[in-house]
Amino acid sequence: MVAPREGITIQIHSYKHNGQLHRIWEDSLVLKGTEKIIIGANDKTEVSESDGRMWTTREPAICYFHADHWFNVIGMLRTDGIYYYCNISSPFIYENNAIKYIDYDLDVKVYPDMTFVLLDEDEYEEHRKQMNYPKELDRILKQQLQILLRWIRQKQGPFSPGVIDEWYERYLTYR
Repeated sequence: MVAPREGITIQIHSYKHNGQLHRIWEDSLVLKGTEKIIIGANDKTEVSESDGRMWTTREPAICYFHADHWFNVIGMLRTDGIYYYCNISSPFIYENNAIKYIDYDLDVKVYPDMTFVLLDEDEYEEHRKQMNYPKELDRILKQQLQILLRWIRQKQGPFSPGVIDEWYERYLTYR
């Protein structure tokens, strides 16, 4: 797999299991691009929803994608601290100047004090039945959710103290 070059601007594309495009984030700057990890940043970027709605993000965000894990992490820098929004998703692929992944609905919101809440379990169950997720996929997603929760509790990867701030400082050098 080809990796994006540091310093280029790319899009982020989220799909559903049935292949339908779910959401597109415009203009994310690549801070690190390897075959295994892509770290990007954006601030006040336009987001297009599959139903045609558009909105703009409110704060700077550092986006963390890993090719070996079934989740991605967005660290949002707000005045009262860093909030994380974590998507249970397929590992990313990079093609046609975009990071692409399948969003599997389960999300984890993490607050600055590192408490967290699991979101959208009902949506996951609905889509699991509707789109006929294989049992093996369901097992993988639930296993990966446990890995993500362990990373949060142990403050690993993007949850390590200072990591989001360090990437944000690098982002500021490009602005």
